[in-house]
Amino acid sequence: MLLTNSSKSIRKSEKQLRNKESYMVKQDLYDKSTIRLFDAATEGGLKAGELGLVTSKKGLGKTSVLVQFGMDTLLQDKQLVHVTFDLHSSNVISWYDGIFTELAKKKNVGNAQELKESIVSKRTILNFSLDNFSLAKVVNTLNALKAGGIAVAGVVLDGIDFAKVSEDDVKAVADYAKKENVTVWGASTADGDKLSDSVPANLEGYFSAVLHLNQKADSVGVDVLKIHDKKDVAAGLKLDTKTLLITKA
Repeated sequence: MLLTNSSKSIRKSEKQLRNKESYMVKQDLYDKSTIRLFDAATEGGLKAGELGLVTSKKGLGKTSVLVQFGMDTLLQDKQLVHVTFDLHSSNVISWYDGIFTELAKKKNVGNAQELKESIVSKRTILNFSLDNFSLAKVVNTLNALKAGGIAVAGVVLDGIDFAKVSEDDVKAVADYAKKENVTVWGASTADGDKLSDSVPANLEGYFSAVLHLNQKADSVGVDVLKIHDKKDVAAGLKLDTKTLLITKA
């Protein structure tokens, strides 16, 4: 069917209106994001060009926290790369779907499916095998994405094993983040609750923020072991037991 100039103009106006409404909803979700609680408790949170780390025992919610940081990048209409070493892409997608659903409930989003598709269109998921894993390979892939025209603003690295990571690996990620002005969050397993339990001493200086999920009697606390030059900050945060969203303790 041949469209008249008038019909084309109407459709263009409708599309512009939908895009504006979508932007406003994203902005509202960003303003109400769980990460704003973290930012408020840490005087601004992690900055672009810096590395952050989330640790805990297995099964306490590290991936959920990473996805919340990742979703925060996506809600700003910025490109995110989610790197996973031990999850299939379908599992990663399920995490984002679940977190988006919980965030959307706070806003009572009308066309949630369309909005979600718009948000995750800026997400790239990369799977790396632990058998031939190295953070240097991850950095090379990120640089290749940039060369291909993808302006990455945020990266999450789910499943870092410090037993298999060298200082040169971490330095490569830190150098990449600083050079490209990218925010990078990683996650690794740690049994202890101290900063020295979460990250090896020779690597601690590369991380501007270190969070530890601590199992308490009736909740999982989000302990801020380090934020820039401050240690053991009383942030007053925890994970909601049902949604695993960051909330106030």
